[in-house]
Amino acid sequence: MAHLMYSCAMRWWVAVEWIEALVTEGGRRVDEIEVFFVQGTSVSADLKKRNLSLATSSEDCGLCIRTIEKGRIGASSTNNPEEWRACLDAAVASGRLATPQEWNGLPCPEAIPDSDLAFDSAMTFEACDARKILDRMLAGADEHPAEVTSGSASLSCEQVTFANTHGVRYAARSTGISASLEAISGQSTGYEFDHACRVGDVDPFVVGERATFFASSSVGGKDIPTGEYDIILSPMAYADLLSNVFVPALSGRNVHQGRSKLAECLEKEVAVPGFSMYDDPHRENANGSTWWDAEGTPTRRVDFVKDGVLHAFAYDLKTAYRFGKTSTGNAVRGGYGGLPTIGHHNFVVDGRRERIADDRVIYAHNVVGAHTANPMSGDFSVEISNPFWMEDGEFAEPIRGAMLSGNVFSLHRQIVGLSTESRAIGSYILPSVRISGQRIIGK
Repeated sequence: MAHLMYSCAMRWWVAVEWIEALVTEGGRRVDEIEVFFVQGTSVSADLKKRNLSLATSSEDCGLCIRTIEKGRIGASSTNNPEEWRACLDAAVASGRLATPQEWNGLPCPEAIPDSDLAFDSAMTFEACDARKILDRMLAGADEHPAEVTSGSASLSCEQVTFANTHGVRYAARSTGISASLEAISGQSTGYEFDHACRVGDVDPFVVGERATFFASSSVGGKDIPTGEYDIILSPMAYADLLSNVFVPALSGRNVHQGRSKLAECLEKEVAVPGFSMYDDPHRENANGSTWWDAEGTPTRRVDFVKDGVLHAFAYDLKTAYRFGKTSTGNAVRGGYGGLPTIGHHNFVVDGRRERIADDRVIYAHNVVGAHTANPMSGDFSVEISNPFWMEDGEFAEPIRGAMLSGNVFSLHRQIVGLSTESRAIGSYILPSVRISGQRIIGK
């Protein structure tokens, strides 16, 4: 354990001496101070049809300071760290106006492994690297007769430095690569993307091939009658429904403020047996992996749903202290200027895997309108993008268009299979999900 602490200290580089001065100065003025500093570099390139329309390279940084004085929390941010004194003044001033709350202190330092879970040291950040991704996507797009309308590629690297008045000194690096392409054939469109923290985990050729496949193969779709059908939601379609309804219902803040349908379901069955949902922040080479959360709390696996039964909700420090709970290490930030809020790192859906498209079933590549779902009741009505009949594990006839309506909470009791493979969709790691008896409104 001593070795881990020493290794972590070696990561505290001289370039952030000003952070030590900031913490020292802040500690004289308030009970506690927290410093969150981000430095990043990125390169990106965009396509307009098949032509390069824009290529950019950028370096940026941002600082967020949070102060706590007698339970009053203040905060301020800036993209110029040289102005940290003014930023500190603003944070202290905002704290004076805040309503005091129950507060039991920022985290103390713990032994954090000296390894970056989501970092590729081989990644480079030149304009030509982004252009190569575009070229590979265009090569894949040539596999099917569809017109490319747009595309993008990016590579990025970020270092986060974190400190507080209790001696926490953490630093972590992460990298990212992403590729996306849109295509059209007649009136039918297709879209595909991929992203990862390592270059070798994204195949731009496949991204381009899938986009033009969905555009070209969706031409000539047939109507289907309104009725109840088994349906397969792709990871992309499933992520939209999860992120707008089920995952917010796992937030401790929503639970205690009466905004979660799952509030009274702890230790009760909320999904089919064998089905699990968990946050896995220590997964190697996953986009959201981290040893510590946005407040410096060490992360751990959190099993929300295990074997169909709800076992846990997610908490950050502020919510945990307010309601007499313990932080689950689920604080996240939406950029350097964002304050900590409840989220997840790598949200995984798992269970028994099998072939789920051997018999005839409807496949939904994506859905449109999931943001209109009712987060309290779970009711939704969405348009299915690129729907197909599937049979023997292969795409069969395209479907002209359809609406899917139902309830996000109820459909988890109607899951009849999870695909053998999963893919990353943002911070989600999901299989395709087969669900029985879903209401499809045909055109």
